[in-house]
Amino acid sequence: MDIFERVAAYRAESDQLAWNGTFKEYIDLLRQDPSPAMTAHARVYDMIKSYGVEEVNGHKRYKFFEQEIFGLDRAIEKLVEEYFHSSARRLDVRKRILLLMGPVSGGKSTIVTLLKRGLEKFSRTPQGAVYAIDGCPMHEEPLHLIPLDLRPEVEKELGVRIEGNLCPSCQMRLKTEYDGDIEKMPVTRVVISEDSRVGIGTFSPSDPKSQDIADLTGSIDFSTITEFGSESDPRAYRFDGELNKANRGLMEFQEMLKCDEKFLWNLLSLTQEGNFKAGRFALISADELIVAHTNESEYKAFIANKKNEALQSRMIVMPIPYNLKVSDEEKIYGKLISQSDMKHIHIAPHALRSAAIFSILTRLKETKKQGMDLVKKMRMYDGEEIEGYKEADLKEMQSEYLEEGMSGVDPRYVINRISSALIKQDLQCINALDVLRAIKDGLDQHASITKDERERYLNFIAVARKEYDELAKKEVQKAFVYSFEESAKTLFENYLDNIEAFCNWTKIRDPLTDEEMNPDERLMRSIEEQIGVSENAKKAFREEILIRISSYSRKGKKFEYHNHDRLREAIEKKLFTDLKDIVKITTSTKTPDAAQLKRINEVSKRLIDEHGYCPVCANELLRYVGSLLNR
Repeated sequence: MDIFERVAAYRAESDQLAWNGTFKEYIDLLRQDPSPAMTAHARVYDMIKSYGVEEVNGHKRYKFFEQEIFGLDRAIEKLVEEYFHSSARRLDVRKRILLLMGPVSGGKSTIVTLLKRGLEKFSRTPQGAVYAIDGCPMHEEPLHLIPLDLRPEVEKELGVRIEGNLCPSCQMRLKTEYDGDIEKMPVTRVVISEDSRVGIGTFSPSDPKSQDIADLTGSIDFSTITEFGSESDPRAYRFDGELNKANRGLMEFQEMLKCDEKFLWNLLSLTQEGNFKAGRFALISADELIVAHTNESEYKAFIANKKNEALQSRMIVMPIPYNLKVSDEEKIYGKLISQSDMKHIHIAPHALRSAAIFSILTRLKETKKQGMDLVKKMRMYDGEEIEGYKEADLKEMQSEYLEEGMSGVDPRYVINRISSALIKQDLQCINALDVLRAIKDGLDQHASITKDERERYLNFIAVARKEYDELAKKEVQKAFVYSFEESAKTLFENYLDNIEAFCNWTKIRDPLTDEEMNPDERLMRSIEEQIGVSENAKKAFREEILIRISSYSRKGKKFEYHNHDRLREAIEKKLFTDLKDIVKITTSTKTPDAAQLKRINEVSKRLIDEHGYCPVCANELLRYVGSLLNR
């Protein structure tokens, strides 16, 4: 289909969503399915659940957020379970303002935007359908037409709960246009839309002297007041404030705590009682989820002010920290770059990872756990197994500092520096060194960084560079090894045969000559020495490997060399050591001979075909690793 055919198809789909009927027909519809009468909080929760939930390591991961939010699974789980789920079940939590509090560029606004876009799409589905009194400026729930005295019987019959009263506009229309006959009151299906101001409101603070409370609650229509003669006549009032239009959906308060106090007072009764005051009318009912966001310093200033105690007690504060996983931080940078017009510039493997390592290190706090440094902690947080530490140690570290992730370098700074590296003229590719150099150059321009922080950050750049050096060497050395996995597995199996014979005081059989031989002590030590296993500790290390093999066997699993972190490191280092001289000579020779040139070309091809490099960064990597090996 061309563009206009797709537009026509979309318009036809929208037309199919249209439904118009009387209140009586709406009641018949609810008898079949009462879900359209759900609260705004329940609608948001059902929308999130509709995308699916999966269990990962005992935690729930909500797929609704996974395309845009990375590394905040625990914060998202807490947000959904403790606020949205509880609110959907009509617990008292729904009578609270949801305040997302965290550092700048931590994802707070993205979460709110996702919720708004999700509600818009959900309202176009059968399970998320929203029905409102036709012509109501607040798109209110038609069940408000039921008189208070009759509600208990109706609720029992339909299996719904009715909360709230008719808005002043609908009260007058029912009386003047339909002579009080609720059956005839027209009902229509509405689609939640921020652009059309249906079910979504957004309030952004500005100068308190010029900003009017009417932005929230609507205002008198002076063009009609002479016609209707009273400010308390609903026909002379515009119900067009953000609180009016957000009814049935979500109200976003941007930078809420920057608002003048008079704008926040309206929220006191809205959150607790589900109504607010506007003009010369009785309290106006509203069913909306109020979500606000702010940074930590403003929140601390807010709670320090005793005058704010009433509003503070009506808030549920959800900390939204920075992501603390390197792999997820990479995804954040990748997502932001993919949205730009710089996709034609190749980004070398590990370039974004190096930036992510730097970022995560600035956000982590030193643990009191013995033998655990920041780099090991960073790796454990990212899902790597660290020898000597277990899942319980990880959970202990994660709960050690409640404020971990609430400070450090923000993603905006890093993406700004990556952008400065990308934008250079005549650039085909950027690598990890380009990115780290750009981050370092930008530290002097970062106004909020103190002298001490700058020194720490320079140290973290050096650590990130060191991590990249190891990755670069392994990448090249792997490329030099033909069928690396097979070579590693062969060496691994050979090692296992020898340690089994050693521990069991038996001999091994030569596969070629069928001759019985003593275990190859030289081979075993050449592998163990790679990771510093001493002569005195070798027996314990070998026995530990056999115990691990036995444990895997009992569970019906096959023990592979990468299942043991230290053994994997030893096997790889042994292979790399054997190849080091070949790699060193080949990569550092300025005038390679025919054989060396052939090997370089083969390695470059493998880097390009199998590891995601381009010709430019593949050659740069080989030169860089050559210089590292010659140091």
